Formats: sequence, structure tokens, C-alpha cells
Amino acid sequence: MSLRVLNPNAEVLNKSAALHMNINAAKGLQDVLKSNLGPKGTIKMLVGGAGDIKLTKDGNTLLKEMQIQNPTAIMIARTAVAQDDISGDGTTSTVIFIGELMKQSERYIDEGMHPRVLVDGFDIAKRATLQFLEKFKTPVVMGDEPDKEILKMVARTTLRTKLYEALADQLTDIIVNAVLCVRKPEEAIDLFMVEIMHMRHKFDVDTRLVEGLVLDHGSRHPDMKRRAENCYILTCNVSLEYEKSEINSGFFYSNAEQREAMVAAERRQVDERVKKIIELKKKVCSGNDSNFIVINQKGIDPPSLDLLAREGIIALRRAKRRNMERLVLACGGEAVNSVDDLTPECLGWAGLVYEHVLGEEKYTFVENVKNPFSCTILIKGPNDHTIAQIKDAVRDGLRAVKNTIEDESVVLGAGAFEVAARQYLMNEVKKTIQGRAQLGVEAFADALLVVPKTLAENSGLDTQDVIIALTGEHDRGNIVGLSQNTGEPIDPQMEGIFDNYSVKRQIINSGPVIASQLLLVDEVIRAGRNMRKPN
Repeated sequence: MSLRVLNPNAEVLNKSAALHMNINAAKGLQDVLKSNLGPKGTIKMLVGGAGDIKLTKDGNTLLKEMQIQNPTAIMIARTAVAQDDISGDGTTSTVIFIGELMKQSERYIDEGMHPRVLVDGFDIAKRATLQFLEKFKTPVVMGDEPDKEILKMVARTTLRTKLYEALADQLTDIIVNAVLCVRKPEEAIDLFMVEIMHMRHKFDVDTRLVEGLVLDHGSRHPDMKRRAENCYILTCNVSLEYEKSEINSGFFYSNAEQREAMVAAERRQVDERVKKIIELKKKVCSGNDSNFIVINQKGIDPPSLDLLAREGIIALRRAKRRNMERLVLACGGEAVNSVDDLTPECLGWAGLVYEHVLGEEKYTFVENVKNPFSCTILIKGPNDHTIAQIKDAVRDGLRAVKNTIEDESVVLGAGAFEVAARQYLMNEVKKTIQGRAQLGVEAFADALLVVPKTLAENSGLDTQDVIIALTGEHDRGNIVGLSQNTGEPIDPQMEGIFDNYSVKRQIINSGPVIASQLLLVDEVIRAGRNMRKPN
């Protein structure tokens, strides 16, 4: 009431109305994303204002692209997007877990229980579940030669939730090999060194890994070769084009010779740089059938291109800065910023460089490199939304493999962890707690079951039957997950279904925090200065 006096335009939602608005928003967002979870999840079609279509199962893409009006739902969506930024996966799981926590809490609150008691129970349950996760995880020894099979299983589990099975299985090998290619001992993995290039060409199953680099432009001179083998590669960041002086001045000449002399003087600097590159080419390529390629970050003007073409040098200009880093890692050598001290040690090497023309676009492939620490995933697809879908999946797959290598552990998937954690909370943790906080632990434990329940629902199975079968097996001491094809309990380890440890830990950490904050809201006040214009 006091607020009404201060601001008559304020909109206020009081205790139960505010709480129910928050609970309904969480449940609403949960219902939207619920059907996407797991390999059998359905696909959402997002249509933009201009009629552009996006087909996706990726929770992160959906939450970013959807226009969400409700402030509570926006808060949950932001938590889930942060989850993706930190660990690369688990957005859908975060949203449905928060929604389920709110749904379970609603039962108790409607019976007159205070939200604070529930929140205390959530806190105890969260700490206990994180301790249980430490015991439950499966350690994986990485060392210098990581176990490829485990990495493939983790990547496959992630990719199958985003793409259809045959394509997911094909991309699994590509992604694991790409991460192992850029991995250096004793250094953090830099996934930016995996270039993701797309071509609107052929089919999605033609996507492949290029151990080298694919550049999205070609040479700019008609006489330069389109294909070269045994190539020395000079990676440089040197301007090979005539630059106008910054001083406004006039030149006067009285005859043709003076004009020629002036033109020669203007170009002298650039021509000298080009000649130094040509000298290096002659030094390393004379007497053998090697070729010489210049890839420059800055421009090369037509006269310089002509000089290089006459010497049989292939020159590419205006390469991306990121590609300069990748080229050095892929081909060896070093990137030079000046042509003064060029030596053969500066050069990289590639077995094959060729140009691929696709409609208006030109692509240059640098392949057969000796010891690559950078590579390119070349995504192909018949249309833009297929390519976008594969791109999102590849990013998540790369993060999943990276997380496994860094965590040095994995967690059994297919809902096995959630059922095991629930049994642990109900059978062991709940008995050690006095008073009503027990009910908070119980609500948290039941909310964990949302993952196996939703997996069963999306596979067209009966959720009650599935949960009874899974909890029965866990009571007998068997750790099992859900087979989405038969609905029977299976051993995730035998089936090769593994989740990321860091993703699970992040979900358990962030879900209860947001749910607790939302439960403790007892008044929603829309009284900001710009919310309503004065009458």
C-alpha cells in the first residue's frame, strides 16, 4: 500500500500471486523445451520476422533466438545460456530441472509450507548431490595419448541429441580427431584453432575433417596455378600495394621520361618487397619441382600480383588474422611482418594446395601438412538451416571432448546419475536431517527424476513404468540408465553413453540457486521509471 502512495502507476503482485507467476513461468519454459531432450527429442522451427527459418533441437539456440516476454522466464533462459557458455552443453537440462524444482515446490507451498524451509532443504540436497557426483564419476586417464574410444562415446552422446544418428556417428570421429589435432601437451586446448568452414554443396554426410586449412578466398590473378604440390608457404603480414602519401602535394613533369621516373619511384618500395620474396622463392625452389605460395594478411595490388605470377608464385591476399595463426600451426614456419630478413626457416610446407570454385565463391585448400596443430572441419549441406544445425552440434561436440580431456572423468548417462542421486538423497541424506528441511530434500530428489522421465516421454514410453523399473534396479545395487528404444533398463557403460562431469556439476550448481531465488520472491513490483508513460 505504501508503494501505491509513492507511485500510483505501480503494478504490484502480492505474495501468492508473485510466487505463482514465477512457478508458472518456470513450468511454461520447461514445457517448451521438454520435448527437445535426448536423442529422440523433437525439433523446433523458429520463423524470423523476415520469414527466415531455423530448425534446431539445441536449447541454447532456442533460448537465444526466442522472444521471451516474461521476466522470470528471461532470468531462467539467461542461466541456461550461461550454462552453455561455461560448459558447452546442458541448456535444456538446466531449464527443465529448474522448472521441475518449482513444480515440486508448488505442491508443498500450496499445503501451507514456507518457501524458506524448502530453500534450506534445497541447499542441503545440492551439497549432498555434489559430493555424491564426486564419488559417482568415472575417472579417465588422459596422459599423452588419450583413450579415443571414451572421447568418441562422449562426443556421440552429445551429438545424437542434436542430429540424426547416422550423421552424429560420422561427425563423432571428425570431432575427436580435430580436438586431438589441436591438443598440445602441457597447454590448455584452444578450440579456436579448429576452423569451422561451411560450403553450400552436396549433402550433410559429405562433411569432413581437413588436416590443414581451408581459406574462403582464392588467388586474384588469372595466370596463377589452381593446383600445386610440394609447396613452400610464406605466411606474412606485409603490405604489397602502393599506398598514397598522406601529404597533399603536386608533381609537375615536362616530358614522358620524367613521368616514367616518377611512376617507378612511386612503386619502388613495393617492387623491392616483391623482389625479396621472389629471391627467396628462387633460393628454395631452384633445381626441384617445389612450388611457392604467399598468403598475406594485407593487400597485394595488381602489378605486384603480376610480378609474382610471372615467377610462378601463387599469392593470396587479405587472409583473416585467425587464419595466420592457424596456418603457422598447421604448416610450420613462422608469420613474418617484414620482408627484410627472409630465410628458408620462415617457410611452412604443405603437400597439396588447390582451389575449389563453387558458384561465385572460391575456396583454397591447404592439405597434406606434416605435423598439424590446427585443422578445419568442412561442413557441407544442401541448405542454410542444415549447415546451421550441424554447426551448432559441432561446437557442442568439440566442447564436450575438450571438457572430458580437462575433467579427466565422465559421468554415466541415460538418466543413470539422476536416479542414483535420488536414491542416495532419499535413503541416506534425508535420514540425517531434522525437521521440515527433509521436505526440501525430498522435493529436490523428485525433481532430479525429471531427466529420465522426459527421456522416456520423448521416446513414447510410459514414464511411471520406466521410473519404477529404474529405481527397482538401483535399489538392488545395479547402476542402470534408460534404453530409449526398448524402455528397458540398460548399463550405460556397456552402451557407451557418457555425459560430461563439468556439465552435470554446473546443472546441479546453478539450478537450485535460481529456483531458490525465485521461490523467495514474495512481491513483483513493476514501478520502474520507464515502464509506464504518465497519463
